[in-house]
Amino acid sequence: MGETVKPAWMPLTPRGVAAFAHATTGRLLLVQFLFALTAGIVVAWFAQFAVFPVISRAIAQLPEQGEIRSRQLDWRGDSPQLLAEGGVLALTVDLNHAGDVRPLADVAVEFGRDGWRARSLFGIMEARYPSGWVIAFNRAELNPKWGAWRPVFLAGAVAGTTVWLMLTWAFLAALYAPVVRVAGEFADRDLDFVRSWRMSAAALMPGALIMTASIAAYGIGLMDLVGFLFAFGIHLAVGWVCLFLSLLFVPRIGANTGGKNPFASAKSKK
Repeated sequence: MGETVKPAWMPLTPRGVAAFAHATTGRLLLVQFLFALTAGIVVAWFAQFAVFPVISRAIAQLPEQGEIRSRQLDWRGDSPQLLAEGGVLALTVDLNHAGDVRPLADVAVEFGRDGWRARSLFGIMEARYPSGWVIAFNRAELNPKWGAWRPVFLAGAVAGTTVWLMLTWAFLAALYAPVVRVAGEFADRDLDFVRSWRMSAAALMPGALIMTASIAAYGIGLMDLVGFLFAFGIHLAVGWVCLFLSLLFVPRIGANTGGKNPFASAKSKK
C-alpha cells in the first residue's frame, strides 16, 4: 500500500499529505502560504462583516466631547448605555459596572469610570485604563480616525494572520516530526527528520481549512460560539488523524523513491 509517490499539491487527504514527504520544501511553503493567505482574507472579512460595523455604530453614538485621562473616563452621556450590538460584539458604557445593560452578543465590552470589562462564555476579564495616556472618547475625534485606520487594520489582519500561521505551522511540525520519524521507522517507511517535518506540516492543512470555513460560518451566523469552539477542537484532531493515516501512503524503504535499500545488495549476492 502506498508504494508510489504522487505529485504533491493538495494536502487534503492522507495520500495528498504523504506526497509532501518527498516533495521539495519550496513546494510545501508555497501551498502553506496559499492556505494561510486564504485564512487571513477570511479573518479580515470576518472583522469587516461582524466586528467593524459594531465599532462604527458605537462611535456614532458617542457624545461630541469625552476622553480617557489619568485613568478616568470623562463621559458626557447617559450611563448605563448600549452603544452598539451585533451577534459577535457589543459595546456599552456603564460607569459603575452596575450590570443594568445585558447585551446578547458573544463578547460584550463595557467601559466604566476607571476601567473596562469584557464578558463572554469564558467569564469576565477586566483591566484599568493605562496611566499617562490621553485617549479620545468622543465622536468628533474618533470618527475620522476610525475611517482612516480601518483599511490599515484590515490589511494588518490579512498579513498578521498569514505570518502567524506560517510560523505556527513550522513550530508544530517541528514538534510532531520526531514522533512521525519514530512511527515511520517502525512501519519501515522512507522517512528522515526533514521528510517527517514536511509531512507533519502538510497534515495541518486539512484542519486549517476546516477552521477557515468555521470562521466564515461563525461570521454569517450559521454557527454559534459553542459550535465554533467545537470546530476548533475538531481541527486539531483532524491534523493528528490525517498525519498518522498518511504513513500508510509513504513508500517503504527502497521502494520507488530513489533511495536504496541497504539489504538489497546483500540479498542479491546471496
